Amino acid sequence: MLAALTVLAVTEASAGTKHSLTSRYPSYEGRVMCGYQGWFRAEGDGSGRGWVHYGGGKFNPTNCTVDLWPDVSEYQKTYPTGFQLYDGSPARVFSSWDESTVDLHFKWMQDYGIDGVFIQRFFAVTRTEKSRADGRVILGHALHAAQKHGRAIAMMYDLSGLKPGEDCSSLIQDWKELVDELKLTSQGTNQPYLYHRGKPLVTIWGIGFPDRPYNIRNIGLEKLLEFLKNDPKYGGCSVMLGVPSYFRDLRADTVPDPYLHEIMAKADVIMPWMVGRFSASLYGEMNRYGAHVAADQAWCAARKLDYAPCVYPGFSWHNLSKGRDPYDAIPRLKGSFYWGLMTTAIQSGAKMIYVAMFDEIDEGTAIFKCSNNPPTDQPPAKFVTYEDLPSDHYLWLTGEAGRILRGEVTADKELYQNTNHKLTQPAIR
Repeated sequence: MLAALTVLAVTEASAGTKHSLTSRYPSYEGRVMCGYQGWFRAEGDGSGRGWVHYGGGKFNPTNCTVDLWPDVSEYQKTYPTGFQLYDGSPARVFSSWDESTVDLHFKWMQDYGIDGVFIQRFFAVTRTEKSRADGRVILGHALHAAQKHGRAIAMMYDLSGLKPGEDCSSLIQDWKELVDELKLTSQGTNQPYLYHRGKPLVTIWGIGFPDRPYNIRNIGLEKLLEFLKNDPKYGGCSVMLGVPSYFRDLRADTVPDPYLHEIMAKADVIMPWMVGRFSASLYGEMNRYGAHVAADQAWCAARKLDYAPCVYPGFSWHNLSKGRDPYDAIPRLKGSFYWGLMTTAIQSGAKMIYVAMFDEIDEGTAIFKCSNNPPTDQPPAKFVTYEDLPSDHYLWLTGEAGRILRGEVTADKELYQNTNHKLTQPAIR
């Protein structure tokens, strides 16, 4: 009788959280997930914020912070900019504030078999009641679109913007509101929220980077992890931590503080940020990347942690840096760099992958549809293109990588050996 009562008590405690028992996506394993910024705003979109993440207050050749130009041919709503196309008409862009924009992005994920996205939620969004409410608008669009198009969705809190003297308490309040107001994790067992190890997966990104103004020892990380994992109502979550590439050795891009390893031991999944750490222009990079991923995976496995390597198609933030950083700093090489990272990660034992990013045109890492015909000859702005590949090429590659990861198909090692034949991808629609 006592044993039966004990089992009942445990069952009731487990069911006491506000989360549904499971999800349509019960595990990150076997999935390729992308980061999703959703932070682009345009003058006239109704958000009242003007140009955000396109330019500094204005969006024209002298006020430009994006290095890729989106292909806007399929958007329901677009907005004129201070740039001109070759025919003299104003070049147009989308706004993430529009529900139709977010819906289209998730439709593309469905079209190309991309598993889903982590929605980036920056620390500044969590600071006040108003900013949290504003931040729920696009997240609400994404949650609806994920359900509609059968894609996984999860939350990624980015500590960028956290200032000295602040701690992570506002993230706790924000998570409570997302669970209560949006029913983020409580829409039944067929819900789109991504689970891992049988629990809703929440990511905290930005732990252990030396260029941050905060000390990881005094921002309340242990309190935050205790809340996410053990709070009787809002806890019961799995946690992924976004850490630097050289977390194992606490060197290079990582703070030399063993406390980082103490915090990591409390998590469930480790995702190292690798953007910019590997380059297509250096000899033997894929071998170095593969060895790095394999060693990371072994380190994590020895500590009973899961591991999600980071891949990216290229990198450029020439306009964002106001010309201080080189144009097309890490070239895409028509997709061969991205495909190399993807297939190398899988061959090195990865069971889940994080793609940086779905819609990041500021830093030139986007995989969604971008234009090969951006505004030209309007200095100082200068744009990277997809090198005359179809605008959906990186969407297609990402979906193909997911199939390889799950063992549905084998990797085509000659994909980039014969560009005249192999890069003629099959029609999706």
